[in-house]
Amino acid sequence: MALHFDASEYAVRLERLTASMAEQKLDTILLFAQESMYWLTGYDTFGYCFFQTLIVKADGTMTLLTRSADLRQAKQTSNIENIVIWVDRVNADPTMDLRNLLSEMDLLGARIGIEYDTHGMTGRVARLLDNQLTNFCEIIDASYLVSELRLVKSAAEIAHVERAAALTDDALDAALPLIRAGGDEAAILAAMQGAILAGGGDYPANEFIIGSGSDALLCRYKSGRRALSAKDQLTLEWAGVSAHYHAAMMRTIAIGEPSARHRELYAACQETIKAVEEVLRPGFTFGDVFDTHARIMDERGLARHRLNACGYSLGARFSPSWMEHQMFHTGNAQPILADMSLFVHMIIMDSERETAMTLGHTYLTTAEAPRALSRHPLELLVR
Repeated sequence: MALHFDASEYAVRLERLTASMAEQKLDTILLFAQESMYWLTGYDTFGYCFFQTLIVKADGTMTLLTRSADLRQAKQTSNIENIVIWVDRVNADPTMDLRNLLSEMDLLGARIGIEYDTHGMTGRVARLLDNQLTNFCEIIDASYLVSELRLVKSAAEIAHVERAAALTDDALDAALPLIRAGGDEAAILAAMQGAILAGGGDYPANEFIIGSGSDALLCRYKSGRRALSAKDQLTLEWAGVSAHYHAAMMRTIAIGEPSARHRELYAACQETIKAVEEVLRPGFTFGDVFDTHARIMDERGLARHRLNACGYSLGARFSPSWMEHQMFHTGNAQPILADMSLFVHMIIMDSERETAMTLGHTYLTTAEAPRALSRHPLELLVR
């Protein structure tokens, strides 16, 4: 088996899950999030684009229902012993196979939690599943049960987070010599991803963001490349990845002499992220982080140029996003605890003056001050 953690690590995770299930009086949970299955068993696949679920009973026994294409994948990458295959066929309804399997497991009338809020659960599957189970058992939305357990990282997980952060720095080191007047976005992107893969890392759970000129104001990847001008701006958001654990970083880099507006927005980003570091510690909440960000940005007259979130938890994630559920936005009462890996980003997009500025990297929280995981300082990058 190609497991990234030892048996005792997985045993502790299963104990934590069953304890949480007991608190919520769940007889069983149906895991549809690939990251939940990976965290619990090591199961590593992109087969979640099709129907599959990991059934975990209150006694800790597990059964995977999946397709034949993932049978060997599960055997090779996980500690799951009981694997059941549903058959691809015309008009197949694997939720019926699931209901029959749950019946064989004596779960008629049970209280069953389901992970609905995941990319591994399409709307069609949810409707089919509810149709099959509504009169079979009591359904509980347990979308965030495992997600919350994954927030605090073990020592073994932190080692992968730290390795991911080193790869993130390597990617920036590979990019910087190519960021200059006439530099090609395609070459920059290739160098960054190449550095991570060459360092033993993985593909990220979503595409790197790269955009220059007016596209530097975009917060999402889009197709198309251009060469950098003598006076330009380049926004990059990327992540190093180790065993699917991500450490993200974000920068807007000035090509040529930065404008006065670039320097003004950079000063706002730097002031805000330093203030956020003071509340990125136990005793505060995710909402406190956002409120600190919003207060300083708004005091500087940047309310219409900032976003409504300023970061999120990171961990082992699968496509299409490396973002965890828990984000820094207003009203989020999630407490900050030690040993969380949290990405903080300052994003200011001034569309009126076509000026972008971003600043961000990943932190590991401690009992006191957070520890930045990047070896790069939070300085304005000018090429």
